[in-house]
Amino acid sequence: MSNLILSILMLAGAALLAGGIFVLRKGESKKQGWLMLAAAAVMFANVGIGLIPVPDSNQPLSTQSED
Repeated sequence: MSNLILSILMLAGAALLAGGIFVLRKGESKKQGWLMLAAAAVMFANVGIGLIPVPDSNQPLSTQSED
């Protein structure tokens, strides 16, 4: 499920990046274009944070006893 969410974030970020560049080149609404680029950067940063490996010491404890 996590991979699906990260993939959707990457696709949405790419769409926002392309749309932001298009709006900026068109020159009508520069503020909207910059906001689209900022939103794309936030999405890419979220994907980067989600891909950082977690050390084994931070894993949840097992509830099973090994008796």
